[in-house]
Amino acid sequence: MNAKRTIQGHPVTEAQIEAWAAEAERGFDIPALKKRGRGRPGRAASASQVVSLRFTDAELAVIDARAKRDNLTRSELIRAAVMSSS
Repeated sequence: MNAKRTIQGHPVTEAQIEAWAAEAERGFDIPALKKRGRGRPGRAASASQVVSLRFTDAELAVIDARAKRDNLTRSELIRAAVMSSS
């Protein structure tokens, strides 16, 4: 069986696999790898926490309409609402 290898839908060639293997055999620059950012950039000096909320379809419609009107994302709108109530 000749299964095609892909990464996120893009074909991976034998040459690319060989190049990755050669790179791994040479060793990786660990300090350089640790410098790379992972995930989304931080919003503050300390890590942010993800909080799950449940909204009805009607509530989401109101949130989305207001966010669109104010040119904000859902998250930005909810954060602004929380901060304005303190």
